[in-house]
Amino acid sequence: MGAGNETVVAEFILEGFSGLDQRLQLFLSLILLLIYLTTVTGNTTIIFLVCVDHRLQTPMYFFISNLAFLEIWFTSSTTITLLVILSSGRRTIPFSSCFAQSYFYFALGCTEFALLVVMSFDRYIAICQPLHYAAIMKQQLCTHVVVATWVISFTLSSYRLVFLSKLTFCGPNKIYHFFCDNSPLFKLSCSDTSLLWKADSVLLSFVVLGSLCLILVSYVRIFHCILHMPAASGRKKAFATCSSHLTALAIIYGSCIVLYAQPSERVSLETNTVVALLNTVLYPFLNPFIYSFRNKTVKLALEEGILQG
Repeated sequence: MGAGNETVVAEFILEGFSGLDQRLQLFLSLILLLIYLTTVTGNTTIIFLVCVDHRLQTPMYFFISNLAFLEIWFTSSTTITLLVILSSGRRTIPFSSCFAQSYFYFALGCTEFALLVVMSFDRYIAICQPLHYAAIMKQQLCTHVVVATWVISFTLSSYRLVFLSKLTFCGPNKIYHFFCDNSPLFKLSCSDTSLLWKADSVLLSFVVLGSLCLILVSYVRIFHCILHMPAASGRKKAFATCSSHLTALAIIYGSCIVLYAQPSERVSLETNTVVALLNTVLYPFLNPFIYSFRNKTVKLALEEGILQG
């Protein structure tokens, strides 16, 4: 590291939920473990069904399966650390592991926002331009778009590793969070973090608010098309689907705006910790049910798979 000789701190201590009683921490770890296993199992099931069932091999489910794959890694990047903290009490995390966790958390988060924009555009084409859907959403285009979201997001987020490697940490080494989030991590540095604060604010505001605007534009157009549908049953089904999607989007965007799209001094560390659970634990848990398991085609594919098994 560029400033490695000046760095006194060799590891950090994650203080998230340290104020809870030990029995309560153990109980919370069991709840979170159940949620985590359900999340991983649900998203893995979606990926498997999309791969083996020809009825699900459409652009919509291709994007959903990619989102499911991403959610497994996104929730794992923080939840595993939290489970270790609550169940064993081991709160230390090595210097390099903390930086790696911070990088992957934000890179995966940026990828997710990009995928959500793509999925909203896919739904707009399917509902508002159904006759042109097959011609526009070709498999090759879908693959290129997904690859681009991963590559661009991880490349843009790589600046964090460069800036983080130049920071010095002289003590204290306690991070009042359950993972290496930017605000509590930057506050521990004894070097100038103003440039990193500005770079993070610009990128995160652009990614979060920019993607939100694009998604809202797509859904406004979708609702406009739904209102002009001749069949009442079709309108009801489309509204139900879109409303569930918007509920999920409200969770992730609401939590991210609270945490990252405003000056850090306005957000307490306690609020940061609690709200972070929404997009690291709750949102990945809800995704399989919102985007897939409520769909009749997915239910049928799952039932057939269980019967054949």
